[in-house]
Amino acid sequence: MDDTTTAPAPADPQRERLLEEVAGLPSLPGVYRYFDAQDALLYVGKARNLKKRVASYFQKNHAGTRIGHMIGRIARMETTVVRSEAEALLLENNLIKTQNPKFNILFRDDKSYPYLKIASHAFPRVAYYRGAVDKKHRYFGPYPSAWAVKESIQLLQKVFRLRTCEDTVFNHRARPCLLHQIKRCSAPCVGLVSAEDYARDVSNAERFLLGEPQEVMDALQQRMMAHAEALQYEQAAEIRNQLGALSRVLHQQSVETNADGAFDKDADVLAAVVQGGRACVNLAMVRGGRHLGDRPYFPAHVDEAAALGTAGDEEAAPVEVQVLEAFIAQHYLDGAPPPLLITSHAIDKALVEGLSEASGVRVTAQHQPREQRRLWLEMALKNGQLKLAQLLSEEGSQQARTRALVDALDLAPDNLDTFRIECFDISHTAGEATQASCVVFEQHKMQSAQYRRYNIDGITPGDDYAAMRQVLTRRYARLAEGAAKGEGKLPDLVLVDGGRGQVSMAREVFEELGLDLGLIVGVEKDECRKVGLEELVFADGRPKIGLGRESAALMLVAQIRDEAHRFAITGMRAKRASVRTGGSRLEDIAGVGPRKRAKLLQRFGGVRGVGAASVDDLATVDGISRELAEEIYRALH
Repeated sequence: MDDTTTAPAPADPQRERLLEEVAGLPSLPGVYRYFDAQDALLYVGKARNLKKRVASYFQKNHAGTRIGHMIGRIARMETTVVRSEAEALLLENNLIKTQNPKFNILFRDDKSYPYLKIASHAFPRVAYYRGAVDKKHRYFGPYPSAWAVKESIQLLQKVFRLRTCEDTVFNHRARPCLLHQIKRCSAPCVGLVSAEDYARDVSNAERFLLGEPQEVMDALQQRMMAHAEALQYEQAAEIRNQLGALSRVLHQQSVETNADGAFDKDADVLAAVVQGGRACVNLAMVRGGRHLGDRPYFPAHVDEAAALGTAGDEEAAPVEVQVLEAFIAQHYLDGAPPPLLITSHAIDKALVEGLSEASGVRVTAQHQPREQRRLWLEMALKNGQLKLAQLLSEEGSQQARTRALVDALDLAPDNLDTFRIECFDISHTAGEATQASCVVFEQHKMQSAQYRRYNIDGITPGDDYAAMRQVLTRRYARLAEGAAKGEGKLPDLVLVDGGRGQVSMAREVFEELGLDLGLIVGVEKDECRKVGLEELVFADGRPKIGLGRESAALMLVAQIRDEAHRFAITGMRAKRASVRTGGSRLEDIAGVGPRKRAKLLQRFGGVRGVGAASVDDLATVDGISRELAEEIYRALH
């Protein structure tokens, strides 16, 4: 009988330390944060009971699973105790939005919604608006798209005939414009409508936008009858036509009553769909009782967040609910939510309470609506499914392109999802304002946040080879040093827009830096420079190859090359314009409006002439004071 015993596995000091910290946690609501060995934030979570929730990550065995791999990266943690679960929820999402943790469901912060603005004026104008609101004007919205705003403006023009022209145009009209002739404007600019009647039209338009169409129709009906009784048949006919237009609009918009017989003034309809490791939250907006359209949102880190969010928690919400709650918290955290949220899944009551507390708006959530609200939710859900299917199709196509290029070049990346391509292009106009661009392709898509432009100096104007040498040296000198020390990561492929000459220059730079020549590939056009007939030139001596016109690999190469070209040209044009105007344009100078700009250009023969003029010369132009002349001179030099 073998009496030998197996020695216990050595304890993990890091895990033991974490367990000691967990043992000291209070059983109170709070937020916890996990960090890796490099002190990067991995995950932010909230808990009704901090001790119980955090302990669940470390007390169960997750070895060999993806959850175990992620938990194994935790090197330290931080916790914050709060007074309530609602406070924990708000703090959690504040941290997610500001810190971008690696494993949380994260929605891109997109609050640039357009509004419909009624500008304050003796004769207010209706306009499309995007940006910070000003209290002296009235704003309606937000709208899910610019198209929805413009459609509403056209509606107000048809029914209420409000003006849309700028004040500069309005103040200088001598006769009605075309909009008046086609019955889209009442022409207040030339006095064809009284201030009192126009103000009444503006008031009716605002009431309509606020969801009171029946009240507007009743008021118009009374005015029409009053004109008819006073034998003012022409005015009565005008109001009759207005009523007819409003009736047609209401019919087209299909504004129906809900079960309680009242209009939904403002509501957001939220439908969450999860499929294939991706998710979509489709947001449909109802404002003033009118359905304005929808807008899809696609979060990142869905699979990772779902895995960590449910680790050790048998009562964890389904992925769709986690996605929906993350969207609601992040989307409405800094803005005012509507009073009603219609959701595809039931959400935590604490979230609704926290949202109401943070915004000052009493928010109600409903996930099993009836009648009209149910139709809105079904429509939002269907559109969300279609948008997600489209995204998955596009991503599948892009992944296939990446795979095709890797196969065509006989590469063997560790992970296709992290396969990184950097592409360079040179742009100038006859040697003037030379710029180089570097664009980045990773995770099967262009990464615009990582694009870079390089101003090229100290070379013979028009020498593209010298420009390519300079940009590659500047780009990879430090990266090469870091890679030699095991720090940083070089791209898996470097594309240069050009043939053997550009590739030879790139090869010289890489040889000097001690980098792998197999990374460099040139994109060479054929003699006729036809799209689809490009060939790939290699720096390591391999013979060049031509990919078929229908090749998925060539489509990807062309996409990246064209993006580098576009990015280089836009930068070069901006630099050239800046150089030619002395660093600024007249349009950017405060106090120089269209009239003064025209006078300056006429006096000095163009922007260059204005830039060459002295302060004394500028001050001789009618309307240009000495102070403004000095400001113009400073801006152009």
